[in-house]
Amino acid sequence: MGVGKSSVARHLSHLLKCRRVDLDHVIEQREQRQIVDIIDRDGIDRYREIETFYLEQVLAEPSTHILSLGGGTWTIEKNRELLKSSGYTSVWLEATFEHCWLNISFSRKERPLARNKLAALKLFEERQKLYCLADWHVTIRSDYSSRDVADKIADEIFGKN
Repeated sequence: MGVGKSSVARHLSHLLKCRRVDLDHVIEQREQRQIVDIIDRDGIDRYREIETFYLEQVLAEPSTHILSLGGGTWTIEKNRELLKSSGYTSVWLEATFEHCWLNISFSRKERPLARNKLAALKLFEERQKLYCLADWHVTIRSDYSSRDVADKIADEIFGKN
């Protein structure tokens, strides 16, 4: 959360000239409500069920090449299995907590699971254990822009830069 997944995916899809899908946007469009509303009204467990449902739908679309996931999507084992069985290469964008918190703090997007720094830190620490299961690991430095990260991924993973 707050590492810049959506921005990196946008640049990467431009570099690779392929279609990108942001799972959070798909959920909000198809549910016709914001993720924060879903979590606040229905609870996090129900939200995760909805998220997995739409992940399955998106993975069934053959034209999706770059898929940006919410920070918690990867923490669900079924989601990791779906991505792997669909042939996706997963990339963990690793950054420091302070980097992520700074982005969260300045974002206009409400983060229902990280409404304060302590909650965000707890979530960050819990998720690190599962993020390391990704196929690729890219370390985000403070002097990297989202375009720099996309360039690095395009070059190292896809040999396209």
